[in-house]
Amino acid sequence: MAHKSGFVNIVGSPNVGKSTLMNQLVGEKLSIVTSKAQTTRHRILGIVNDEDYQIVFSDTPGVVNAAYKLHETMMDYVNTSIKDADVLLFITDTKENEMNHKETLEKIKRLQVPVLCIINKIDLSNQEELTKKVIYWQEQLPNALIFPISALHGFSIDQVWNRILDLIPESPPYYDKEAISDRPMRFFVSEIIREKIFLYTEKEVPYSCQVEIEEYIEEGLMVKIRALIIVERDSQKGIIIGKGGEMLQRIGKTAREEIEKFTGAKVYLENFVKVDKDWRSTDAKLKKYGY
Repeated sequence: MAHKSGFVNIVGSPNVGKSTLMNQLVGEKLSIVTSKAQTTRHRILGIVNDEDYQIVFSDTPGVVNAAYKLHETMMDYVNTSIKDADVLLFITDTKENEMNHKETLEKIKRLQVPVLCIINKIDLSNQEELTKKVIYWQEQLPNALIFPISALHGFSIDQVWNRILDLIPESPPYYDKEAISDRPMRFFVSEIIREKIFLYTEKEVPYSCQVEIEEYIEEGLMVKIRALIIVERDSQKGIIIGKGGEMLQRIGKTAREEIEKFTGAKVYLENFVKVDKDWRSTDAKLKKYGY
């Protein structure tokens, strides 16, 4: 049997479950997940290896109309993912009536590669509503295969998986067979901390934060981490720190516990907060922070 390898890229509107689906397919929590839209900012690869295949899954930011330079960068990730996919997973959910970003939908319609239209969150719908969604998306994407699923509960994920295996092309592996992602450990640590900020803060605060890992030192079974939480305003710094440092301690404690699970090591985590005004709107600053 010839070896198969391919890029399977996931795109869709914000908050439809792209990251949850990615984590289910990869079998690892590589993408952070919250109930807030636009949690994912980067293109994150998750690699699944077997003797006969390597599937490179790609999670992408939600499709948005750009309001900041950061959003423009996020949309660059989306557009690249559409172009270089061997199989595209377009994900919607039972609450989304239509895709607001028409330009992206038109690009998907013109694709020559296989497209799987994933209707997520069927556990929050009924048969009548779901039937309407299936008919609607069959009309919008007539060449796509429709898969109603629940990514959160793992329902019908195996059907999507089996179809992906059928569709990926014959090819040698693109990455080392031991790799699970193209990202370093520092990236995943920063994302875990940022996830906690999304979970515990409101309004504009989580969207204004960036996390940089200034120090990551492995000493035997201990990992020492120094993280810098960057915000745009002094008022946001005050919210992140909280009264008597309570919020920063909460973020640090829950992040440390998850980092320990992810690394399998004991973790000593220090978090600091710094103001870098309007970092989301400046090309040079976005480049500095890896966008």
